Amino acid sequence: MQFKHPEILYFLFLLVIPIIVHLFQLRRFKKEYFTNVKLLRELSIIQTRKSSKIKKWLLLATRLALLTALILAFAQPFFKAKDSQAVTNELYIVLDNSFSMQAKGQQGELLKRAIQDLLEKTPENLTFSLLINDAVYWNTDIKSIQKELMNLNYSATPFQLDQALSTIKSKKSPFNKDIIIMTDAINLSASNSKPLDEVFNPFVLISKAEQKNNIAIDSVYLNQTLANFYEIGVKLKSFSKATPDVAIALYNQKQLIAKTQATLTKKEQELFFTIPKEDFNGYVYLEEQAGLTYDNYYYFSISKPKKTTVLAIGEPEKNKFLAKLYPDDEFQLITTELKTLDYNLIENQSVVILNELDEIPQALQTTLKSFYEKGGNLIFIPSANANTTNYNAFLINFGTFSFGNSNKREQKITSISFTHPLYNGVFEKKVTNFQYPTTQLSYDLRSTTSAILSFDDQRAFLTSATNSLSSFYIFTAPISKSFSNFQNSPLIVPTFYNMAQQNTNTGISTFAIGTSTPIILDETLSKDEIVEVIRTGENGEKFIPQQQVLSKKVRLSFVENPQEAGNYTALKANMPIKNISFNYPRTESDLSLDNSNLLAAYPNEQSLDSVFNTLQTNRTDNQLWKWFVALTLLFLILEILIQKFVK
Repeated sequence: MQFKHPEILYFLFLLVIPIIVHLFQLRRFKKEYFTNVKLLRELSIIQTRKSSKIKKWLLLATRLALLTALILAFAQPFFKAKDSQAVTNELYIVLDNSFSMQAKGQQGELLKRAIQDLLEKTPENLTFSLLINDAVYWNTDIKSIQKELMNLNYSATPFQLDQALSTIKSKKSPFNKDIIIMTDAINLSASNSKPLDEVFNPFVLISKAEQKNNIAIDSVYLNQTLANFYEIGVKLKSFSKATPDVAIALYNQKQLIAKTQATLTKKEQELFFTIPKEDFNGYVYLEEQAGLTYDNYYYFSISKPKKTTVLAIGEPEKNKFLAKLYPDDEFQLITTELKTLDYNLIENQSVVILNELDEIPQALQTTLKSFYEKGGNLIFIPSANANTTNYNAFLINFGTFSFGNSNKREQKITSISFTHPLYNGVFEKKVTNFQYPTTQLSYDLRSTTSAILSFDDQRAFLTSATNSLSSFYIFTAPISKSFSNFQNSPLIVPTFYNMAQQNTNTGISTFAIGTSTPIILDETLSKDEIVEVIRTGENGEKFIPQQQVLSKKVRLSFVENPQEAGNYTALKANMPIKNISFNYPRTESDLSLDNSNLLAAYPNEQSLDSVFNTLQTNRTDNQLWKWFVALTLLFLILEILIQKFVK
């Protein structure tokens, strides 16, 4: 037992006072004889004297105990807390508000239940900081943050525990930190939870979903373009063991276009809709009875495709194969020789192909560098008679590329980088045995970028460099029929098509919220003009995205906005110029990805109540002064009773 005011204990010397008084009252009696009392019995006198002594001893003991209890009460005794060193710790609550928290537990949606617990069970006088997936509230209390919690929405930002911990660590403070983590641990990775080993004092509250079945709309794509119709493909993913029947509806804005019923017989399944060949700004809706709701909508837009402009500079005979790769209905192809090139054409192109030029004039190098920096794609194919010194002076504008020696031997193109964006969605599976294209001549290329296509000796046949707006593709061998059969390979079609095609020119438009992929609009803005974006519908959300003006183009970035999935329209001077659709990433759809075992090593509490009780019990001293005040009153009452009833 310890005392907050141990100096008060010196008053215990006052206990000598009642002892002295008591001894004074116990002085020896002097006998006086009176004739009229001689008849009294000796026994009565003896009993009275004994009873009086007992009463005085009881009063002495009571008064000593009373005074002792009173002095100890003022000294404020206590038992020291088990974890008293952490009493000054700062509290941080990390709340997962990702879409997986839409799942239902025993008491409703997991996030809503967690918010209700915070509102009901957090002590009103407790100061803490709250971290959610996309915001931080520093040094607040439950009353101050009540409104924000009640209006808290689900976030498209995935739950990343390591980032939350880094944010907490970056908050400079002389005090240690306690963390309460409230999550369902869906998609939690070992790297996310690793910082917990280095940090603080964590308490973990795992929310468990009772129903983990879910069906999601994974994507919508343009399957094929017919004369007067579009065929739309809808890809569904089932995270359920059963094979339920689901209803799928297609809407153009608020108008129902088509509806169908489907039985999911496998994990991934595709459905198809045919719609008129016209502008479309709508969504697909999955009428799912159970599971998450955020992935039951998929928004997309279809605009009349703009032709991609392609300029090929090279000899007419060598440019012939490009006409088959870039048909007139999707591309506007211009072929020209170097000596007749009109430099003014370049800035109006989407793609420029340098097709086996022996040398690249300095004026053309300067023009192409500017073209690339403003968002144009470049495709470079070397000549068999290349001036490598001239090439290298040109290539340094686009990265660490440098041509070396030529190799005049046959080589097979055997390796494909299936994960490269150029081949995204081209192959259903990795191909390991196909008819390998060959080249008779190639150049060594020094580069820090990885190869897209490689020879059998692992040297690059095709590689690329990118900036934030465009791509530069470089071949290391001529592909004319005199030196290669690459033009006869099926691989040439997706390669050249995707190198030339851009997202802004494709028929279907949809982006993931928070995407870093820019959108390039073929619009010219005056000095004071800007592009605004508004959500489709009444009283739609309106915002100004980050934008960069590039001569006759505008680059839009949507990292911060919008926050909600839906159909949006880009406006120039309040006139619509392009429909854009945004969807939430489907990273939270699989509720079976429960990685709560990664947090098993840390204190896992059953409720928020138990966390606060643990902190209170372990860090609060056991105060005893109230008990000594009660004893003082008890001894006072006891003294009164002795005075009254003991004779």
